Amino acid sequence: MPARGRIDRHICVFGVGGVGGYFGGRLAWWLARQAHPAWRVHFVARGAHLAAIASRGLELNTPDARLMCVPASASSDTKDMPAPDVVLLCVKSHGLDEALRQIAARSHEDTVVVPLLNGVDIHERIRVRLPKARVFPACVFVGTHVDRPGVVSQAGGDGVILLGGDPDDPGYVPTAFLSLLEDAGIRFTWFADPRPAIWEKYVFIAAFGLVTAATRTTLGEVLADASLLKDVREIMREVVDLAACEGVSLDPDVIPNAIAKAGEFPFETKTSLQRDVEAGGQDEGDLFGGTILRLGKRHGVRTPATRRVCARVRRGAVAG
Repeated sequence: MPARGRIDRHICVFGVGGVGGYFGGRLAWWLARQAHPAWRVHFVARGAHLAAIASRGLELNTPDARLMCVPASASSDTKDMPAPDVVLLCVKSHGLDEALRQIAARSHEDTVVVPLLNGVDIHERIRVRLPKARVFPACVFVGTHVDRPGVVSQAGGDGVILLGGDPDDPGYVPTAFLSLLEDAGIRFTWFADPRPAIWEKYVFIAAFGLVTAATRTTLGEVLADASLLKDVREIMREVVDLAACEGVSLDPDVIPNAIAKAGEFPFETKTSLQRDVEAGGQDEGDLFGGTILRLGKRHGVRTPATRRVCARVRRGAVAG
């Protein structure tokens, strides 16, 4: 990463949906209030959402405040902005290949990539396309969504980034970027090995995502239904078993902790997978169910709950 003290460091927030809008918006809002900011934030978005941001900025609604967030630039392509020093990669999994194509064309030898996607194999997918970049495995806990073009709202979650060292360069720490997060009031935790944190998030989001998408129920409704909660626990157990096969040791209480975490969200909260399935079109079902089924086959681990619920998601998506 460029030496501390330069005033032209650039962050590309690739994908300004709920997650990118929250963290990118917070950064843009804070930097706009600095007399001599050392960083510039650039948004990559598309369609009506991009048009609204380019016209008036991004409106970010949190439980505590309404922030108007104006990036240094907003475009549908990285070619329209400076080469990024840091990329916050916030696309859905089905947009990952196109995002990596653009990032590869614009990144330099010191570019840092922080993928804020769900999934336990994202680092490996990125490494194939960006063999020289520093990629810091990460995950987030925040409940956000796009209300309408140009408006992102937070409905729950801690608003925290969990990230850690690049397995291919474990000694490198992006000190300047972490200092920026701290200065901007964005919560984060740095891990020498971030894999347990990412798998723990996956235990939560894969199980609740699949069950809510299959049944079109909110987090609160799932928690209140013994049968649906049983499905959640069974999928979580399958994910925990797969983590062990991948050499990742999880907290013995990871399942009850994940269920307790769901209770911290408002009753009416919908998962991102549920929202996508209800809206029709592309969704991240393969990132959750598909990954579990593939890893189960690789390691000889039975995954009947995931298979059953995935089939219901597919039937509902076709019917919907």
